[in-house]
This record gives sequence, structure tokens and C-alpha cells, in this order.
Amino acid sequence: MSPKRTILVAMSGGVDSSVAAALLAEQGHTVIGVTMKTFCYSDTPTGSRTCCGLDGIRDARRVADRLGIPHYVFDMEEPFTRDVIDDFVHEYAHGRTPNPCVRCNSNTKIPDLLRRGRAFGADAIATGHYARTRIDSNGTVRVLRGRDPAKDQTYFLWGVPRQVMNSLRFPVGELTKGEVRETARDLGLSTADKPESQEICFVPHGDYADFLAARLGEDHQALQPGALVTASGEQVGTHTGYARYTVGQRRGLGGGRGKALYVLGVRPAENEVVVGTEAELFAGEVTISDLNWIAQPPRAGEAVQVQLRHRAAAATARVTGIDDQTVKLALDSAQRAVTPGQSGVVYRGEELIGGGRILQNAAHSVAA
Repeated sequence: MSPKRTILVAMSGGVDSSVAAALLAEQGHTVIGVTMKTFCYSDTPTGSRTCCGLDGIRDARRVADRLGIPHYVFDMEEPFTRDVIDDFVHEYAHGRTPNPCVRCNSNTKIPDLLRRGRAFGADAIATGHYARTRIDSNGTVRVLRGRDPAKDQTYFLWGVPRQVMNSLRFPVGELTKGEVRETARDLGLSTADKPESQEICFVPHGDYADFLAARLGEDHQALQPGALVTASGEQVGTHTGYARYTVGQRRGLGGGRGKALYVLGVRPAENEVVVGTEAELFAGEVTISDLNWIAQPPRAGEAVQVQLRHRAAAATARVTGIDDQTVKLALDSAQRAVTPGQSGVVYRGEELIGGGRILQNAAHSVAA
């Protein structure tokens, strides 16, 4: 039996975090539910399917009432804006495609909640992520993929500081999504059949270009027309602002060329979007920067697995170079649409080692 603890649970108002809180309470822990207020809701549609919106706060409170646990709302708008929203805007302005959920977990949701939770007497925090932890005999905490491969969310956790892992719990990591919903129904939780969040929480209408325009200004270069060019520099059309394009995109490039073109990358300094054939999308190498290691970092020559998109399968790769700033990986099989700014997450089998941001790939070093 594990000792009873005071655990702060990050409750987004979704079914996963609702069941996480319920399971911990059932185990006899003292559970405190917390929902983060991360941005201003004045322009947010009331029917938005995002986490952390007003509907999420109300749903989390209903669940907390049902479970008989306290529920608080933490105003985290200032750090969320600094660490997540400003980073999101900066990355697009510089021709990269960011992953705000990773930034939120790494900087706001998990470390900041743990710090604030200690003021409530909490010595651990929990989330509804589909991930697992294992404690070795020497006390080392290892983070493993969730048991449900279709829902595994370790991809979003690579940036969490290593020292936080001893205080982090994932109560639903051993369950499938179906089992989580069944548990919620059995407990009479109002979130049992709530649809999953589908959008970026602070862009609930789904049009991130409008959001960027509001933050950057309509006249920012990232939103101005420019040249569509091939990797060799031949102009083949025009684009409507490089921030509106990401690697692998086909829509919005126009037609009439006799062959399908895809975005290979962008050149912000030249205000160019680089396009090419689907074959040119594949890269055999990748460089990852802004590293964070949760486990022992890989060694040069080591074979690892790397996941380059949330929905992508992990690819086997070999470490060809590593230092404090970057890790370079040679991919056993070329991967499609390796995108600067997205996460490159490194595993040893089921264990999350860490990761970073994709800096560039060898197929087309057009964004860095």
C-alpha cells in the first residue's frame, strides 16, 4: 500500500482528469482539485471544445462537488501568456510550427502547479495524461508510455523538469480511454461522455492566423504575401504570409502546375515559402535543440526511437552527435514532413528519455 498523501489534481473539466481525481480519492488520498485560468475568456465562444475554458471550469467544479473534494481556480494568465502564448506567436513569426501543449506542461501546468500546491500542503500533483511511472529500486522515477497506445501522451511531457517527476502522478495511465469513460459513468461523473478537446485552448475558433494578426499586427512580415519557390529558388507562385504555412501542407498553394506541391519549409528572412514534391518531404536525418532529459541522455552511436509528431509512430534512429545544445539523429527510414518547431521526443523502448524542438532536417535546411 502506498502512503496516503495530499495530492493536487489538475482538473481541466475533461473526463481524464475527472477520473484521475476520482481514483486518487478512492485510494484514500487527500485530493484537491485545481483548474487553471490561463487566458481572458471575453472573446471565447461559450460552446468551445477547449480545455481550460469557462465550460471546463464549470465541469471541473461539478465533478469536484460529486467527489466531495475542494476545488479552486488558479489565475495563471500572466505566466501562461509569457511562457505559452508569447512563445507560440514568436515561433510562427520566425517560420516555425510550435507545440503549445508541450510548453504548457513544461512551464505552467506541472511545475507551477506543484509550487502553488505546496502552499496547500500538497506534496504531489496529478494530471489526466495517459502516461505511467515506474520507480526503480534506487528511487529513480522512470516515465513510460501509457498502456493505451492510441492515447499515449508522453509526447507532450518531454519538457517537464526532471526534478519534478518524483512528485508527479498519472492515475489513468494504466487504463484505456474506454475504461476511463466506463469508470466515469459508474461514478456518475458529468464528464463521462464529454467530447475531447480539439483545438488550441487560446484559439478556440481554430483560426490561428487571425490570432497571430491580432498579436503581431496585420502588417507583420509573417502575414504578408511573398514568393512560393522551389528548393533551388525558382519562383512558382505566391503565398499569403509564411506564418500560414507549415511543412507537409498542400492546401493553399494553388493548382494548375501539373503536379501536387507540398510545403517543404519557409525562409523568413526572404519571405519565401519553399515547395516541392511529396518525395522531397522525406528526411533521413533530424537535429533537435532546446533539450530536456528526463532519463539518462543517449550516447553517441546509441540506437533510440524518436517520435516526430503526436500521431506519428516512433522511428528507430541512431545518435550521430550530441552535446548540451543539440542531438543529431540518423533515421533508419526517412520520415515525412519533419517540421522545425515541433517536438522530437526520444525513447528507449517504452521509456521516455526526453526530447527537444526540431531544429532542422537534412532534406531541406530551409528553416532553423
